Amino acid sequence: MAQVSRSKATLRLIGDKLQPQEISVLLGCEGTTMYSKGDLKVVKRSGREYVCKSGHWSLAAKECKPEDLDGQVKETLDRLTDNIAIWEDLSQKYSIDLFCGIFMDKGNEGMNVSSKTLLELGSRGIVLSLDIYDGAD
Repeated sequence: MAQVSRSKATLRLIGDKLQPQEISVLLGCEGTTMYSKGDLKVVKRSGREYVCKSGHWSLAAKECKPEDLDGQVKETLDRLTDNIAIWEDLSQKYSIDLFCGIFMDKGNEGMNVSSKTLLELGSRGIVLSLDIYDGAD
């Protein structure tokens, strides 16, 4: 079985009362994408404007070819606090996930996520969310 061709990973915190700058202070890092509920955003491609329905703070890892989800988790978490009490508090207030795009070139590619990576995510209350693309047009 071949290794999955490519992966993207973004840590996301989402909630109606989320204030992005507060999250940046607590986690010790500015987010890649940040906005509050009610903010006006513009879609880059179309120029269409919309009002944000909830607050959002996210931090994107570098895309990996071939996939390296373990490395992407490490890259992301190394930039943030390891204070589990902060993570526990945040996970009680907001939805937290690591949103991953898994991109295959063929129908039979595989990957592993190490137990250490799963423990690091789980201890912080981070859900692992996978969007898997099979490469078929």
